Amino acid sequence: MPELNGVSIADTFAEAFTMVGTRVLITARSFDWAKTAATQLTGFATSVIACDCEAGVERSLSPDETPDGRPGIAVLMFGFTRDALAKAVINRVGQCVLTCATTACYSGLDAPRDQQFSVGGAIRYFGDGYQFSKKLGKKRYWRLPVMDGEFVCEDRFGTQKGVGGGNLLFCGKSQVSALTAAKAAVRAIRDVPDAMLPFPGGIVRSGSKVGSQYKKLKASTNDAYCPTLRPLVKTELPDGCQAVYEIVIDGLSFNAVQAAMRAGLHAACQVPGLLHVTAGNYGGKLGKHHFHLRELL
Repeated sequence: MPELNGVSIADTFAEAFTMVGTRVLITARSFDWAKTAATQLTGFATSVIACDCEAGVERSLSPDETPDGRPGIAVLMFGFTRDALAKAVINRVGQCVLTCATTACYSGLDAPRDQQFSVGGAIRYFGDGYQFSKKLGKKRYWRLPVMDGEFVCEDRFGTQKGVGGGNLLFCGKSQVSALTAAKAAVRAIRDVPDAMLPFPGGIVRSGSKVGSQYKKLKASTNDAYCPTLRPLVKTELPDGCQAVYEIVIDGLSFNAVQAAMRAGLHAACQVPGLLHVTAGNYGGKLGKHHFHLRELL
């Protein structure tokens, strides 16, 4: 079994799926207000198993990186289809960005028209007939009157095929060591462009497997990695492991997810008390994107 800094690395792969992604740029009078809107926008967006999309903050934006010269945040959002993603983006921008003080919202991806969907054009009706648009170059922007002035939102947002479900599982001697390793991975991954982590703080404590003994559930607890179930199931835990944390990565390309996994793996393996790193897959039968851990070393 390969090792990295004394940590054993399973000779396996993470299995990921093709998704449709978009980048949403949120700006505001201050970075704090942009962050507030982004936090609201990405709420309840951890997994399309039960959420309308998967979403997370990609990075902060300086004023010279935004369309209106104000501080901002880039958010990546993913769905299984363009129509499903469009519905989620429209609902979330309308409820979480339009409502937030001083914000504006723009597309962060250029794409052919058949790979775009309308956002500003969909929520403009909130202006109750007082909304109006302006075209700058090839882009149209809608301006909606609100109580602190105007909400500006780009008409159409671009999309592209992306990858969802890259993952790493960190097995530690204790809860503290496993969590410290996972946090180190998260910090490293947040420096990788075109990728994001949809779960709370970038970390998953409730890893899942496909299916359940209860017919109505699509997924259930990953019992093979639950320390309390070690005497009851066929465990995958190494000796001495007391806790496991997972990170899940979505990205705008295979290369982005692979780079994020590599950065996370190398950062986590610097942490004392990390015993083993592995990844989740379904035998290669469900997702066409395979990230072999051996290739990340």
